Amino acid sequence: MRSRRLKRKIISIAVTGILLLTEFPVFSVSDELDDRIAAMEEEEAATQQAISDLERQTRETKDAIAALQGQRAETESNVTNLKNQSSALQSTINGYSNQLDNLNAEISEAENAMAEVSSEIIRLNGELNETRRARDERYELLKKRLKNVYESGGTQGMLRIFFGSGTFQEYLTSAEYLSAIVEYDRKQLAEYRALEESLEEQTAKVEEREEELNAYQDTLDEKHDELADLTDEVRSKLDLTNSSISSEKSKLADYDKKLGDLDARMKALESQVAAAQAELARKVAERLSLRKEDTSGAYTATGSELEWLAATIQAEADGESYTGKLAVGSVIMNRVKSSAFPNSIVGVITQNMQFASYRSGKVELIMGRGPNSTCIRAAEEVLGGARVGDYLFFMTRYYADYYGISEYTMIGNHAFFYRWVTKPKEEAPPAEESAPAEEQPAEEQPAEEQPAEEQPAEEQPSEEQPQEEPQQEGEASEESSSEGENSE
Repeated sequence: MRSRRLKRKIISIAVTGILLLTEFPVFSVSDELDDRIAAMEEEEAATQQAISDLERQTRETKDAIAALQGQRAETESNVTNLKNQSSALQSTINGYSNQLDNLNAEISEAENAMAEVSSEIIRLNGELNETRRARDERYELLKKRLKNVYESGGTQGMLRIFFGSGTFQEYLTSAEYLSAIVEYDRKQLAEYRALEESLEEQTAKVEEREEELNAYQDTLDEKHDELADLTDEVRSKLDLTNSSISSEKSKLADYDKKLGDLDARMKALESQVAAAQAELARKVAERLSLRKEDTSGAYTATGSELEWLAATIQAEADGESYTGKLAVGSVIMNRVKSSAFPNSIVGVITQNMQFASYRSGKVELIMGRGPNSTCIRAAEEVLGGARVGDYLFFMTRYYADYYGISEYTMIGNHAFFYRWVTKPKEEAPPAEESAPAEEQPAEEQPAEEQPAEEQPAEEQPSEEQPQEEPQQEGEASEESSSEGENSE
């Protein structure tokens, strides 16, 4: 009896011990898992904060670029206006120069005319003086003759002529001769006076002409001085304008340098954001793989949410099979149901650096004209609970291989996967055995770097990104929407 009781006690103690030993590790492992998940969530939060800081710097850089571009555009407009002003001023100067040339020609003509008039005045004054001298000489002769005849001896003079004449006829002849000489002298005097008056009239007219020419020349000189002053003034404005053009061009060069620096900073920030997004996606996928979430089930959506989902499916998989469309919709709804992503359809689609088709405006363009009926039906089925896998990410096979994703399922042209697990990079094969260039990422390209945020979804990656094969219509944002680079 005792031995039975002892056995029972021993068995009871053993069972209790076994239970204690088995339960303790369970609680220990659970606590350890919770701690690990909490630590991973903290790392994710830190990474998300870093992403937010990078995005803030990106916005600030974009604003700085926009401000500089505005200032540059204004300066460029100033340069154009100043060039037009410079051209107008130069045309004005050319016009003034032509007028100055014409005035100089007129002044020369006036000076030549003045020289001719001055010569004419000198000639007329010479003739006038000569006429006056001849008149004075003739007048003196006349005075002498009259004095001799009429004044020297009075009648005695005439008597001498009479008694000196042999006959009366001779006397008459002598008297007539003297009278004729006197008359001739008087006539000469009259002619000299008439000539003098004529010369004085001509001289007066020539002097009047000289005065007119002097006034004309004064007017021309005034115009010349005025035009010369205007030309100097406009030339000064032209010099100032050209100096302003040079200054504005210098500003343009400075803006271009600053814009180049900001552009380089922008690319660096985009690269850092993309790398951080990819790292966050990897961490989220790693955490979710430890305690997998149930993302199945229906979702009660509004008409607007249905339209957003259908439009994004069309933007991402319009050229894909119906299964491919359902797969894209499944990724969106799995994210809505997951704790690692926004809990709304619009929030998931518009999440930063996720869907390039949204960033490029393609989704809203499709919404503007309305999604097609096939994509609406696919969206309705996904909202009703239909899922093509529990995938949280998708991208093209090229990018999946580029990032080294080890586990993915190809549906159409997209690689879908739940966990962001990468395989070790293989050593590059010898050059002669290497794959075609278009299938190899550039060596200097970091594995995390993604296409630039502002790159339109339909475009290929930039020169700094690995070049991808041409995509079919509707696959535009596969590089980013599922690139996993951007999980938040």
